[in-house]
Amino acid sequence: MSQPSAAPTVEHNEVKHRYEILVDGKRAGLTAYRDRGEQRVFFHTEVDEAFAGQGLASRLVQEALTDVREAGKRIVPVCPYVAKFLNKHEEFADITDPVTPEVLRWLDTELG
Repeated sequence: MSQPSAAPTVEHNEVKHRYEILVDGKRAGLTAYRDRGEQRVFFHTEVDEAFAGQGLASRLVQEALTDVREAGKRIVPVCPYVAKFLNKHEEFADITDPVTPEVLRWLDTELG
């Protein structure tokens, strides 16, 4: 019999500018961001194929956005997954800013 797996946990890896979701201590996915003043600009979300279909991306983004709120920051959803998540979860609408050409240019420079 295999051990029941522990509940996935989300950790904020500030050094790497991302939130990671861990399953049994292994990184199963991440959502990456850069901070621009009060804005946390999310630009990429991924979940390893081995962990697909378990709702991990949704849980990861939910916890990341909750952390953004607790930090007193605002969300800019450049990442299509984060944008789609926000369309379904209006509880974050009050802290969501639009993606503008200016933000995209800034992000491009930031990511080199």
